[in-house]
Amino acid sequence: MSGGRRAKLEDAQARGMAMLDAIEQAGFIAPGRLETEVDDDIRALAERDFRVTVNWHKRLVRSGPNTLCTFHDKPPVRVIGPDDTVYLDMGPVFGEWEADLGRSYALGKDPEKRRLVADLPRLFEIVKAQFDRSADITGAQLYAFAQMAAADAGWLFGGVIAGHIVGEFPHAQRVPGDKDLHRIAPANSKRMRDPDANGDERHWILEIHLVDRARSFGGFYERLL
Repeated sequence: MSGGRRAKLEDAQARGMAMLDAIEQAGFIAPGRLETEVDDDIRALAERDFRVTVNWHKRLVRSGPNTLCTFHDKPPVRVIGPDDTVYLDMGPVFGEWEADLGRSYALGKDPEKRRLVADLPRLFEIVKAQFDRSADITGAQLYAFAQMAAADAGWLFGGVIAGHIVGEFPHAQRVPGDKDLHRIAPANSKRMRDPDANGDERHWILEIHLVDRARSFGGFYERLL
């Protein structure tokens, strides 16, 4: 059954990735546009072309200094600049299954911004490899490793968490217990491979949020762990 759940989550992720590709091809992310305008275009495309009418969390479109912000921050809406980094954070629901995807872009030619965006998927794979080879790793330990990997690459880790569980919608209501134990974060001393309170295997989203040391720009990337 667990393998079936994983397959459903992977299918939802693949559909979400196709949606991200369609957003790129449509050219929504461009200088001179308000973040809210981009968000409106994404909502319309998702509904029209991918039949997404429910999102398990709010969409985020963040640019420039707003890319330093974490999920619950509420920065003022910006006009996207020609040299900004921009990130998308989306939680579309496909059928009964949640996807959670983040992707970043460097619009200008700044080499450090381009390096940060390129490092996001690379560091995701480094942190994922640590999880794969560490059977007893806890959420706190993987978070600390993500911080170390970011520092080794010359960045700050910008997230207060490095991920969370994902599953059937709405997973937050289906899975009882201490919410800290459902996050990749300093407060989670529980083995990530332990089952949840219902006895089910937990499936995880890994988030990589990188910030430059001057705290002037950042980027975000997330996928299934």
